[in-house]
Amino acid sequence: MHVKWMTIIGAVVGSMLIGVGTAAAEETFVDLKYSKWAEDGITYMAKRGTVAGYGNGIFKPEALVTRAQAVTFMVRELYSDQLQRAVEGTTYSDVPTTHPFHREIMIAAKNGLASGFPNGTFRPDAPLSRAETTAFLTRAYALVEGKNAAKWTDTDRHWAAAPILIMSSNGLVGGYSDATFRPNQAVTRAEYAVFIARVIRFEREAAIRTQDWDKLISYMTVSEQVGQMLMPDIRQWNGKATTTVNEGLKRTIHDQDLGGLILFDKNIVDVTQLTTFTHDIQREAGDIPLFLSIDQEGGVIKRIPGGTNLPGQMALGATGDATLAEAAGQLTGEELKALGLQINFAPVLDINSNPDNPIIGIRSFGSEADLVTRLGLATIKGLQQSGVIAAVKHFPGHGDTTVDSHLGMPVLAHNRERLDAVELKPFRAAIENGVEMIMTAHIAFPAIDNEHVNSLKDSERVPIPATLSKKVLTGLLRGELGYEGLIVSDAFTMNAIAEHFGENQSVERAVSAGVDIILMPKNSAAAHQTLVNAVNNGTIKDETIHASVKRILEMKAKYGLFERSQTLAQKLTQLNGIIGSKAHRAVEQTIAERAVTVLSSRKGVLPDPIQQGDRVVIVAAEQEQAKQLDKQLLQAANNLSLKTEISLVGQGNMNETLQAIGKANYVILASYQFRNVASQFGWSDYQTLINAMNKSNQRYTLFSLGNPYEMIYLQNVRSGLAVYGKQEPNTSAGIKVLLGQLKAGGQLPVLTD
Repeated sequence: MHVKWMTIIGAVVGSMLIGVGTAAAEETFVDLKYSKWAEDGITYMAKRGTVAGYGNGIFKPEALVTRAQAVTFMVRELYSDQLQRAVEGTTYSDVPTTHPFHREIMIAAKNGLASGFPNGTFRPDAPLSRAETTAFLTRAYALVEGKNAAKWTDTDRHWAAAPILIMSSNGLVGGYSDATFRPNQAVTRAEYAVFIARVIRFEREAAIRTQDWDKLISYMTVSEQVGQMLMPDIRQWNGKATTTVNEGLKRTIHDQDLGGLILFDKNIVDVTQLTTFTHDIQREAGDIPLFLSIDQEGGVIKRIPGGTNLPGQMALGATGDATLAEAAGQLTGEELKALGLQINFAPVLDINSNPDNPIIGIRSFGSEADLVTRLGLATIKGLQQSGVIAAVKHFPGHGDTTVDSHLGMPVLAHNRERLDAVELKPFRAAIENGVEMIMTAHIAFPAIDNEHVNSLKDSERVPIPATLSKKVLTGLLRGELGYEGLIVSDAFTMNAIAEHFGENQSVERAVSAGVDIILMPKNSAAAHQTLVNAVNNGTIKDETIHASVKRILEMKAKYGLFERSQTLAQKLTQLNGIIGSKAHRAVEQTIAERAVTVLSSRKGVLPDPIQQGDRVVIVAAEQEQAKQLDKQLLQAANNLSLKTEISLVGQGNMNETLQAIGKANYVILASYQFRNVASQFGWSDYQTLINAMNKSNQRYTLFSLGNPYEMIYLQNVRSGLAVYGKQEPNTSAGIKVLLGQLKAGGQLPVLTD
């Protein structure tokens, strides 16, 4: 290497292989009107906290960059953590302690980034040349010669010929139209910012291409790192639901360097809009794509209009068929992937062993650990085969609770032996079979962690939920169970977290406990800043963040997020062949029909049948539900000359309902119990109607559309069916059974003794 090149590099800046700048408040500059070509680079480096202006929005892009400024920019990029410490080291005769960049120059010297001249000076105000800049950046980033042709008429004999060639051949610097490079020309502040930005982006691109995630993380700011760990929902902007990439969403993505988003039905109009939306969101993501997630469990929890409307997990439980569960997972994944979504928060691995559970119920496969495990593993396999991440929930188990964690703090008081035998069984099996994402429960498990803190709600002592417990997440999940995948929290908008702990404290504690991704913080900007502050002040260790971010990046790579995407036109063209396809609808129908279960019958085999010419009264709690059943009945029985009537139950009109059923030949009594405690449901009205029908020896069927626990609370039900959901596939299958067109072969997947 040329001696002069070595001298100049030593006089400027040495190696810069790793490091991120701790971003200060990002500046917006107002004097870039005539430097538009450099605006992106300046803005990028300002956001990284590397370059700064002179206050009042002034950057002075055309001013020459000095040696002191160059060193300062690099120290901010590499060693910002040292800026608050006492600095000792080399002194220069022209850099007194009062010099504005004294500390940065000392840090640079201490770390081998810069040195002075033989006469003891540093020459802080001397400008850098283009040659010096290329030499500095080439050594700092250990760049090697690229593939682009780059030969300039004025560099062959120049001391910096080699670094100029390296930078030029990688497309990181250019020359002039007369084929000169002008190596001795001074560099402006705008040029310097652009050169650094190009090199950093070049190195990031190389890290992504080689999947060197440690290297990529080294080039990510703290803001970018913690941003990967946030997955907020997409909220209203200017009072309207967000269904396109508006300015509000753009700012949220960029200001918080987000790593993911969760979509809800409020963000979805139809499949064309959704596909366009997810495509446009990813275009805003920069060089690290976003995880786009959704809750598509099937049954009562569904988001996709026009998509295949699977009958739900308990319907699958009633079939007992793992092949159908795998098919359900696969078709769900195929549809989500076509829509631009990579994470499905499903399947539910909670064992609904408590009939009074107000939130799980038919979302579970059933009340037996073996059934939940077998069908859960099959569903996970199906989702993964389709290229979608299965995020199972709610660890360590939400099935035996009587409190909805959306509304309060559930506590599961079972001992460890019981947890191992029941709640933890499907999660343990999922881990052994390669599940890649697990959602935590906002539930306290005293047998694992009995720590209590004062609630912010009422100062009462409350237990720590699993989401915030290091003993549960790091000790049990990662340690004992050996889980190496991603841990995502349940929504931080839920009261079990929001009311008792305060969001900022909860976010910090969750990450410290082992959560990789915070789902739906109430204030995502505040959550982001909380994590930035916690990392910068050492409350959360760098290693903790790096481990989570590396897991996230590895998973994004595994599921192809860094690969070149199809065009929007290509994505839209394929939708019709996937979303709600005939093959998918066939699986939907098969599950629904095989799930129908006889709850009771006069002869122990079949429910009461509907016959030719019957006057059928459909009794339901909701007008819409009654109309749906009425429509399906008339369509399926178009040759039976039925007459139908609708009546509503539970709305203070019992006498009218009794009169209506008194004139009927057949009664469909629809029951829907979900999102409430079963024992507190209004069963008395249903019992009154059943007693009246039994007394008059009428034909009827209690038509269970929700949690199938009616037989615990109702007496003398002579004919009953469970269909495990009020969606059209479920109810249509039940109607077919009543008409004798289908045999009910499902097995009740929960205990009702």
